[in-house]
Amino acid sequence: MSRSVPSLSEAQATFAATLFDEWVHLGLRDVVVSPGSRSSPLALAAAERPELTLHVRIDERSAGFYALGRALVTERPVAIVVTSGTAAAELHACVAEADLAFVPLLIVTADRPPELHGVGAPQTIDQRHLYGSMVRHFEEPGVARIEAASSWRPLAQRLWHFACGEATPPGPVHLNAAFVEPLVAAAIDLPERDVELIAPREIEELLPDVTSLNVAGQSVLCVVGAGVTADVIGQCVALDWVVLGDATARGSLTHFDALLRSDDFVARVRPDLVVRLGGLPASRVLAEQLRAWQVRTVSLSGAGLVADPDRLIQEAYAGLPHRGIATLVAHRGYAKQWCDASREVAQWLETLDAGESALNEPLVARAVVAASNVSGVALVIGSSMPVRDVEWWAPARQSATFANRGVNGIDGVVSTILGVGAGSKALGLIGDLTMLHDVSGLVDGLGDTGGTCVVVVVDNQGGGIFSFLPQAQAIEFERFEQLFGTPRPHNLEAVARAFGHAATTVATLDDLHHALREGLARDGVSVVVASVPSREENVEVHQAWNDQASKLVARSSA
Repeated sequence: MSRSVPSLSEAQATFAATLFDEWVHLGLRDVVVSPGSRSSPLALAAAERPELTLHVRIDERSAGFYALGRALVTERPVAIVVTSGTAAAELHACVAEADLAFVPLLIVTADRPPELHGVGAPQTIDQRHLYGSMVRHFEEPGVARIEAASSWRPLAQRLWHFACGEATPPGPVHLNAAFVEPLVAAAIDLPERDVELIAPREIEELLPDVTSLNVAGQSVLCVVGAGVTADVIGQCVALDWVVLGDATARGSLTHFDALLRSDDFVARVRPDLVVRLGGLPASRVLAEQLRAWQVRTVSLSGAGLVADPDRLIQEAYAGLPHRGIATLVAHRGYAKQWCDASREVAQWLETLDAGESALNEPLVARAVVAASNVSGVALVIGSSMPVRDVEWWAPARQSATFANRGVNGIDGVVSTILGVGAGSKALGLIGDLTMLHDVSGLVDGLGDTGGTCVVVVVDNQGGGIFSFLPQAQAIEFERFEQLFGTPRPHNLEAVARAFGHAATTVATLDDLHHALREGLARDGVSVVVASVPSREENVEVHQAWNDQASKLVARSSA
């Protein structure tokens, strides 16, 4: 060290600088900061590192979901720095999402020193284990003292390794760091980097390997969700497995929800085996049919946690499928049945794309996915109806596709889209309430990082998903609208323009295509408000489309 007795302010400046020095060494590249006084040592230390891209956002809740978007698209941990008090509490929702979606985040909250707790000091809450069991690891080192400098790099390493999933499944970690005033000081010499003390520990796998699973010649239905990559889906398809995936799945079979609404088709495609990987699709029809079939169901752990809310999994195996494993090659004729039926529905839908003029919600989803596929731009899908319309009616996704499906909430989605698109390009598809719920994300937009984001907002004047639920029939209309439909009178185009963003409203497919092309060609944020029929009419459209798909399957040779 350069001085024998540095001040506490210098010690904590050096502590913060050491954290970021170690994290940069380990691979950190993005830091999201919300302004605050107590977090000054952390913010200043991050800003001093040229290797880091600094994203400053004034709303901590937006900052958290923005960081989530950065972590999704970069596939590496992102640090979030906030001050004490409610600023730290604002991150709770994004921590919950990151926990269940296995997204690596370094949550760094500043705190008052112990002597300021319990005495009425402003902006002071109990931040110890603030996020409970939702974080993979928690550290609270207290006020930094120079005599503890040798522990700082190991602390940073522990947090990084837990976030990355090298000791547990990946996810958020929490460092609660106390700082005393004066808060601004220059760092002195950093402690030297020694041999890394934390060796990554593989999670012990006591399951039989996938190579011991024999499905040769069987009819195999594979259900995949969050965590399953396009390569894994490709391996499954090459084995003649029928792959039904959620909205984020790339290369899975399309339109399965409509197919499973046909009793005739369902009777002909009962599988011998269901294989489960990762999360679950949104389709309730699929979930009901899996329960009804009651066939042998196995899970493969190689894509992370396997969702099984209905307790259908009977056997578990380690690893991932590979086309080179002969015992995993399934019945080709079974796969052909599904593919032929899906293709027939897809061809009919393409005639609607060419023939329809006025927009409806499934057509918007199809157009946005098609634009993502053609442009190669990453797609972020909001919860409720957008994620379902993409899963059920859109063409197969080819570009990287994301959705906050850990907790499945609508909060923070605008900020997630912006995080994905920062410094690059992103397309978003959300509902009107989702936009209003996270409208603060539009305050900072893409910030200094730049990039291009086109956010398509399906404006159906309220919560469209509820019109598909029993509440819509069981409750009188006015009460339903008050508690569930919740229409809001805001002009969404004017809202976006008020924040300084380009915005337009479209009502036809041609106008939507044009707006998507224009938005993707310009820098900054563009909001495209898609005016669609009422929520009641949307239910009728879905019913008509499902009926037509069932007729097509009944006529087909599938």
